[in-house]
Amino acid sequence: MPSMRRVLFATIGLLGLAVTSAAAADLPRAMPPTKAPAFVPAVYSWNGFYLGINGGGAWGTSDWSGTGGSADPSGGLVGVTAGYNWQSGQWVFGLEADIDWASIKGSTACGAFSCETKNTWLGTARGRLGYAFDRVMPYITGGAAFGDVKATQLGIGSTSDTNVGWTVGAGIEAAVIANWTAKIEYLYVDLGDVSCTACLPVASNVDFRTHIVRAGLNYRF
Repeated sequence: MPSMRRVLFATIGLLGLAVTSAAAADLPRAMPPTKAPAFVPAVYSWNGFYLGINGGGAWGTSDWSGTGGSADPSGGLVGVTAGYNWQSGQWVFGLEADIDWASIKGSTACGAFSCETKNTWLGTARGRLGYAFDRVMPYITGGAAFGDVKATQLGIGSTSDTNVGWTVGAGIEAAVIANWTAKIEYLYVDLGDVSCTACLPVASNVDFRTHIVRAGLNYRF
């Protein structure tokens, strides 16, 4: 009898082990661990409307045809900017306008007299074409320029007129923080000429051409 009990217990143990192994085989296998997806930063968008401020310096030339003099006007300017961009891929197409207070002036000898050319305000309306490297965008620009040209022969007389001319240039703009961008640009401006009929010894056509380097800060909406 004792040997029978041992055989019975051994048989029961083997059956229990077999059932446990079969149940374990039927359990679903654990999924292998997965890696968290890598963080991909959003590409900066240049689309939309913006407002800003700008300021810088200017230097140029002003020829007086009747007297043979040539002034070299220079000075500073500061003002406001507004624009809108459309982005397609990395290309950015934009329209931009600005209006600046200016103090750009220079004098030249006109025989026995002194002649001065002065510009007190300047604006532009331009197209822009840029290529975005994410948050940095170099661009070219060009369009219309307008402003006053004042020609004065000291002690004799003066004339002043609002002229419309043209401008062309290039720059680079970069996103700095949140919705703010900063830029630096160069513009060449030609406002044509005015006629100083009061000038001596003969009337003079006085032109105004200037180079501008300025910085700007824009807020994008």
